[in-house]
Amino acid sequence: MDLILWRHAEAEETASTDLARALTGKGRKQASRMAKWLRTQLAGRDADVVLYASQARRSQETANALGWPVSIDARLNPDSASAARVLETSQWPQGGDKVVIIVGHQPMLGRTASLLLGGVEQETSVKKGGIWWFQRRERDGEIDFLLKAMVAPDLLAGLEE
Repeated sequence: MDLILWRHAEAEETASTDLARALTGKGRKQASRMAKWLRTQLAGRDADVVLYASQARRSQETANALGWPVSIDARLNPDSASAARVLETSQWPQGGDKVVIIVGHQPMLGRTASLLLGGVEQETSVKKGGIWWFQRRERDGEIDFLLKAMVAPDLLAGLEE
């Protein structure tokens, strides 16, 4: 199983509600770059991908950049999300051969990354539009977890759509 934690790209500072905040022009570019990179990395695995986003417009706009079906899940909303809810939503680590992409918010994504890396939930930075990609694998009968990639959108500046 692969679990990709994708923080929504840069969003407007204000809107009528927090959930209504849309991506900025820069945010749309960040989402587009990361989506292009992810599609390349996941080529041939499209059928295995399950994509979740919160009810926040910025999260959905980021997820929609991939062009794949998105499941909207209130458990991932900024005011209610926790590392436990991310893992519950993704079914980590029992998800079989799936690739689960969670498009969400700080501090929930950083706390989830910290929990997966070190077993302790603590504040960890995830850049706007960035991903942390975890993988569960079995080798010689042993199960282990690894950080496959951590990518910030500014590293992908040459991948304009």
